Amino acid sequence: MTLTQTRDTEIPGGRHGDPVPARSGTRLRLHLLTRARDRDRGQTAIEFLGVTPLIILLLVALWQCALIGYTFSLAGNSADQAAHKGAITQGWYRGQACRDAAEEDLPPVWRKSMKRTSCESSGALYKATVRLKVPVLVPGVLNWPMTIEGNAASPVEASR
Repeated sequence: MTLTQTRDTEIPGGRHGDPVPARSGTRLRLHLLTRARDRDRGQTAIEFLGVTPLIILLLVALWQCALIGYTFSLAGNSADQAAHKGAITQGWYRGQACRDAAEEDLPPVWRKSMKRTSCESSGALYKATVRLKVPVLVPGVLNWPMTIEGNAASPVEASR
């Protein structure tokens, strides 16, 4: 290396190890900066377009997880209400009251996809099982083949 040149790696856009005059003027630095900026123009847009499908795929997966969780919540709440209604109802129509209570607060899409609700008395407890299908992305259009099951039990009320 001569005394008039140095290796300067701090200049954006310059290749590592390119010789740069030791006492370069402001004009040369400005020229190098604008040349580097012109070379990188549009890079952010290209990177964003490359990552966009992954972001969309992640959002779809999160939405499907939310639907699965909501179906779990609906199945558990529906089974709880059905078991409670069956436990407080007296007489031979206890099973029908249980099934009606299971469907009562369900949104129409989940009500249509609901499998048969089982209600039974087991000693001092009244048990209800509700099975719901999970929708795929848009409720009411398509359902997964898997079924979410909600179970609940409630103590049977004594008749007076």
